[in-house]
Amino acid sequence: MVKILMIAGDFTEDYELMVPYQALQVVGLEVDVVCPDKNKGDIVKTAIHDFEGYQTYTEKVGHNFILNASFQNIKLHEYDGLFITGGRSPEYLRMDSRIIDIVHYFMDLEKPIASICHGVQILTAADVIRGLDVTGYYSLEPEVKSAGGNFIKKEAHEAVICRNLVTSPAWPGNIEILKGFLKLLKRQN
Repeated sequence: MVKILMIAGDFTEDYELMVPYQALQVVGLEVDVVCPDKNKGDIVKTAIHDFEGYQTYTEKVGHNFILNASFQNIKLHEYDGLFITGGRSPEYLRMDSRIIDIVHYFMDLEKPIASICHGVQILTAADVIRGLDVTGYYSLEPEVKSAGGNFIKKEAHEAVICRNLVTSPAWPGNIEILKGFLKLLKRQN
């Protein structure tokens, strides 16, 4: 069975966690959702970001998501792909050295990685996007460029595939990022 590691944290974007988590299981993949300093059974609080005509998204309190795996117990060799959720959590998760090591593991082995919205902040912190085409939430363009990546401007419902990486700007891109991630997983297996 194909097994996916999903990284989330408090105030990750609700749809960028819930939808991929459920959709990947629907197609028969096993998905372990982890968060540093939390264990299986602990909760991450999500946030709901919406586009309501303002200069940026609005944020509302989301759901409680119960983690189904413990961060300290993950064995990276068991996973076929990595999914990095967006929202506010990447801004602090990127400072965790173990998260950076996980990203390097998947990039070094060219295993599929999906990163949505602000998840690209983890990729920039890991210094793994130099020369790669990526997208993310539009305000991250300077950060991507500073990390040597090529920021591709896409609509919120679109995605970009480059090598083993698929990225999308926001939760309206769940369909395209999931299609791309499944394509990359199929190519690998």
